[in-house]
Amino acid sequence: MDAKDILGLPKNSVTQEKKSRPQKDSQRKPDGISREVYALTGGLAPLIPAIEASQLKKRPPSDEKITWQWLPFTNSARKDNLHLYHWVRIVNGVPPTGDYSFAKYNKSVDIVKYTDEEYEKYLTDPMWTKEETDQLFELCQSFDLRFIVIADRFPSSRTVEELKDRYYSVARAMLIARAPSPGDISGHPLVKEPYNVSLETERKRALSMVLSQTKQKERKEAEVLAEAKRITESRMVARGAEESELPVPSNAGPESAERAAAIPGDTVSPSSNVQHPSAAVAPSTITVDNASILASLRMLRVYLRTYALDQMVQAASSSAGLRTIKRVEQTLQELGVNLKPRVPTKAVCAEHLELRREILTLLNLQKQLQYKEAEGSSYRDGSYADTPGTPKHLSHGGDQDRTFVPDMSFAGERIGKRDQKRKAPGRLSEAPLPAHKRPRKSKAADL
Repeated sequence: MDAKDILGLPKNSVTQEKKSRPQKDSQRKPDGISREVYALTGGLAPLIPAIEASQLKKRPPSDEKITWQWLPFTNSARKDNLHLYHWVRIVNGVPPTGDYSFAKYNKSVDIVKYTDEEYEKYLTDPMWTKEETDQLFELCQSFDLRFIVIADRFPSSRTVEELKDRYYSVARAMLIARAPSPGDISGHPLVKEPYNVSLETERKRALSMVLSQTKQKERKEAEVLAEAKRITESRMVARGAEESELPVPSNAGPESAERAAAIPGDTVSPSSNVQHPSAAVAPSTITVDNASILASLRMLRVYLRTYALDQMVQAASSSAGLRTIKRVEQTLQELGVNLKPRVPTKAVCAEHLELRREILTLLNLQKQLQYKEAEGSSYRDGSYADTPGTPKHLSHGGDQDRTFVPDMSFAGERIGKRDQKRKAPGRLSEAPLPAHKRPRKSKAADL
C-alpha cells in the first residue's frame, strides 16, 4: 500500500508537469577580474573602468634600464637651503634635473617695501610709529596678509581694522609716489577702491547684530517683512486697476508707442458704408488688453523688453485671425524685417510696433477693397441683365415679375426632367421626344 492507495487516487494519474523556469542569461566573466570579485558585483559594470590585462602585463622597453635611488634634493620655496632625501626614478643611469616638482605650489604675496627716506617723506602718521609700521610689514611678509593671525601676533593692542587700514594706506601712498604719472595707476584696485575702515567696522557691527538675534526676533522680523510685502502688492494691484480704467490716448508719442499696441480696427476708410462687427469691437477690446498688459508689467517691475514687445504684439493681433497674423509675418519676411528685433531698444520696439500696425492697416484696406470690388461687379451684372435682348438672371425678387404658365400634365414635367438628366452634353433641349416618352393627351375623365 502506498500513498496513492491511502489518498484514494488512481494509480495511472498523470503527474503534474514541472514548471519550466526561465533560463538565466549566462554572462561570461571578463578578463582581469577574479571570480569572487565578479560575484560580489552581481554582474554589474564596475564603477572604475577596468584596465586591460595586456596593459598590466606590459613590460618596459628592453633598451631602458630603470632603477630607484635615494638622492638628496632642495626646494626653491625654502630660503634656508635645507637638504632632504627621497626616492628618485632613474632611467638609464641619468638622474632627473630641474627644480623640485612641488615648489610651483608655493605662492607668496608681494609685500611693499620702503626706505627710511620714503617713510619720512610719504608715510608719517601721528597714530603710528616707525617701529610699529616695520613690525606690521614684517608680520605681513611672514603670514601672507592673514590679518587675523597678524593681529594675534602683533605686540600692541591693535584691531584687525586698524592693521588693515595702516597696511593699505602705506601701500597706496607708495604706489602713488613711485608711479611716473597718475594715469598709469588710475585703474589699480588700491587707488580705485581705497580701504574704508569706518565702513568695514559698521559692516561687522551689523553682521554681529544679525548673528546674535534670537529665533523669536527672526520670526517677528520675517512676519513684518511678509506684511510689508503684502501691503506693497495690494497697493500695486489697486494702482494697476485704477490705471486700467483710464482711457488710452490715441495720439501717443514715441515714448508711449512701446507701451500701447496698434489698433487695427480703426484703419477702415471713412467712405466705407459697411463695417464689420469685429472692427467695431476691436478698439475697446485692445484698449482693455493694453491696460491689463501694462498693469501686469508694472507688477513684474523688472522684465525684458522682448517680453513686453511680445505682449504688445499679441494684444495688437488679438482681434485678427490666425490667417491675418500669418500674412503679417509673411509681409515682414518679404520686407526683410525680423519677426523679433535683434537689438530691442526702445526706439526699435516702437518702430516695430508701428510697422505691424501699418501692415494690419494695409491688409484691412485690401479686404475692404475686395469687398467693394465684389459689390460693384454684382451691381454691374444686375444693370447688364436689365438691357433689352439679354436673358434675365434670377435674383431674390425675380419670382414676382415672372408670368405663370400652367402645365397641363404633372407627369409630363417629371418625365421631361428625368430626360434632361440623361441627355448627353451638347444635345439640344428642343429635340423631339420619343414616342414612348411623350406625355399622354389629357382626356375628359382626367379633367
